[in-house]
Amino acid sequence: MSEARFIPLPGYREYPAAEMKQRAQAFFEEVNRRRTVRQFSDRPVPRGVIEQCLRAAGTAPSGANRQPWHFVVVSDPDVKRRIREAAEREEHEFYEHRAPADWLEALAPLGTDENKPFLETAPYLIVIFAERYASGPDGQRLTNYYVTESVGLATGLLITALHHSGLATLTHTPSPMGFLGEILGRPDNERAFLLLVVGHPAADAVVPDIRRKPLEQIATFR
Repeated sequence: MSEARFIPLPGYREYPAAEMKQRAQAFFEEVNRRRTVRQFSDRPVPRGVIEQCLRAAGTAPSGANRQPWHFVVVSDPDVKRRIREAAEREEHEFYEHRAPADWLEALAPLGTDENKPFLETAPYLIVIFAERYASGPDGQRLTNYYVTESVGLATGLLITALHHSGLATLTHTPSPMGFLGEILGRPDNERAFLLLVVGHPAADAVVPDIRRKPLEQIATFR
């Protein structure tokens, strides 16, 4: 069994209480501007911005530090077209046959349907894969722990980093998503977790008139 190895905590910064409150307020105001967008511009985005945001996502905590995520960044028009065609097939089945009435009722205020033109319009699609298990240096199978939780944390950081960089995002989860692994040639130990659409919002982009729950509905202090 490997022995634990420790180093002094690097990079920690402590702030006076007043500055802590100011920073917390400023961060809330920053992320509170974030909205899910479905109308994207085809304006290009520098690849370096995406790379830095992925590095930020890679700092997320993970079970046993396995870091069980892989991000596939798609900008090739032909691959984006294939993803859109496959996604729309699944979405058609969902809206026409698989979705129960209460689910469709819950989606109604968002104005969603089976048509997903943003999958081709936006300059980037980032497909996030969860690694169910890893391979050791000798090819042995290594268990990954808390995979869903870990990948969810990394995805949240990625969305926040992209927003902070001035980009809009859309979380897209066609079901089932097995076609993403097939189109992108991913190994059997990975399953698609989420498809993230990334780019600038279209000049005429609109969002649903909905509100977020207030603090007293999402938190309890004991």
